[in-house]
Amino acid sequence: MKELRFGILGTGFWARYQLAAWREVPGAKCVALYNRTRAKAEKLASEFGVPAVYDDAEQLLRLEQLDFVDIITDVDTHSRFVHLAAAHRTPMICQKPMAPSVVEAERMVSFCEAEDVPFSVHENWRWQRPIRELKKGLDSGVIGPVFRARLDYCNSFPVFDNQPFLKSLEQFILTDMGSHILDVARFLFGEAERVYCQTHQVHRDIRGEDAATVVMRMGSGATVAVNLSYASRVEHDRFPEAFVFIEGEEGSMELAPDYWLRVTTKAGTTARRCPPPFHAWADPRYALAHASIVPCHRDLLNALQTGTRPETSAADNLKTLRLVHAAYDSARTKSAVDIT
Repeated sequence: MKELRFGILGTGFWARYQLAAWREVPGAKCVALYNRTRAKAEKLASEFGVPAVYDDAEQLLRLEQLDFVDIITDVDTHSRFVHLAAAHRTPMICQKPMAPSVVEAERMVSFCEAEDVPFSVHENWRWQRPIRELKKGLDSGVIGPVFRARLDYCNSFPVFDNQPFLKSLEQFILTDMGSHILDVARFLFGEAERVYCQTHQVHRDIRGEDAATVVMRMGSGATVAVNLSYASRVEHDRFPEAFVFIEGEEGSMELAPDYWLRVTTKAGTTARRCPPPFHAWADPRYALAHASIVPCHRDLLNALQTGTRPETSAADNLKTLRLVHAAYDSARTKSAVDIT
């Protein structure tokens, strides 16, 4: 297939890992970087051999004739850059969360659909190897219909050290990690019909919530609970792993610490490790998350090359964003919220 030329908007913390991951996927070549602080873009361009650097995103889109653009900027700028790319008829991939509000995200999706410009969201968490293997096990039917499940993402990783701006967010863990984990819940169990949520602020030097519990009634009738926290002192503190325990009518399935996948039925228990692939460029502390960027990119690129819809199209990710904000509505009103 034709090699696609792309540009990256934003050269902050995650951009170098996005760019390194793109190098693992044949068929895409980064030809330009944009950052409002030009020196940051120049530094990354020099490191990765990207030929063009801009501090004007419109100029980049006008001059480079790109096949797509990867938007890795702050959430408050996503709408501006998505609309700008669509105006230039340039397909775009946008970092999660798509937008600060559901209304704004709906506008973005509607605009791109009206302009017939492909719009996807970079949602890599569901692409982690342990989670993909867990999904395969569920789809095999070995534990029967699911009636209850729990997803735990609870640790005390110093996330604010690398991303200090997170301290200033009025809405923190549900938008930051909830976007990932609630998307995984949708990937594993389908759509939710109703959600109830409670939040906590444990760190006193931040604006938003750093712990949340979300309980969902799924369309299948299953009950799914999600625990999120960056304030948990736990024995198995294995950031950025998420642990999953699923109960079905014929058995149970567990994604346990150190990537162990266990399946228990009346025949007994089987166990195997499902570690992520190794990449020399990945930060060891984020290795699981960084490795998942590669298959996510592969799926997004295939969709762009074939004109098909990726797993994490903007239209699909809009459902995750609605779930995140339904959780906020529930926490604010202290009552369950129906998902519409």
